[in-house]
Amino acid sequence: MSTRAQQYAAVVTDRTALSPHLVRLTLTVPGFASTTIPDEWVGLVVPGQFQSRYYTVGSIEAERLVLDVVVHDVGLVTEWAAGDPVGDEVVVTEAKGSFLPPADAGWLLLVGDITALPAMARIARERGGDLPTRVVAEVPDDTRLDGYFPDGVEVTWLPVPGDAASRLAEVVARLDFPEGPGYFWMAGESAQMRAIRKHLMRERALPSTHYDVMGYWRAVAQRRPRAVDPGPIWRAGKAAGKSDEEIWADYDAAREAEG
Repeated sequence: MSTRAQQYAAVVTDRTALSPHLVRLTLTVPGFASTTIPDEWVGLVVPGQFQSRYYTVGSIEAERLVLDVVVHDVGLVTEWAAGDPVGDEVVVTEAKGSFLPPADAGWLLLVGDITALPAMARIARERGGDLPTRVVAEVPDDTRLDGYFPDGVEVTWLPVPGDAASRLAEVVARLDFPEGPGYFWMAGESAQMRAIRKHLMRERALPSTHYDVMGYWRAVAQRRPRAVDPGPIWRAGKAAGKSDEEIWADYDAAREAEG
């Protein structure tokens, strides 16, 4: 039997544009429990939707939660975050994380695209003082943010290719890893991550305990509108006083009717 993740009611108290592609949201989340794992993430459900999207916890202090949100042309959260969300009530799910260096790790190597930037920054802040840390970040030129990473961390900025397709698998294949055992952490586009995971297993022969590679998103040739938009169904269901389970059932029925 599956169990529903813990949910917390939250209010957006501040929005700051860090770049044209990255927005920082500050939320007040009473009762929120952090895992204290540096790459922990939460689900975020914004007004007008009932599906969650996942974001790294940039920082948590008492009830103050900070999320750095990557904005795209379209998306469940993008259109909302690109506007004026201050004062909006949202839902945050319980935190989960996976960052776990082995006891013998003598270095950290963090690699990712713009979606991994918040996690790499928090890992660097919280563990960069313990272990020599290098960051390789594939981001747009306007998101090479001064001061985003702490002093003492080596940062290499990579340009986003002209066709906007990630090249991180090629980059990792050419990287010189530090000597001795360490911990390699990476996140980005799913196909790139699959290729990198194979490279680490077959060519580098790294033990599985010494790396963590996660697909944060999936590239498609062209973003297509959803056949059934969950937004109107969610709003109509809430207006009718329906439970989340009933709204989900309405959404599933609409999907089936669409074929």
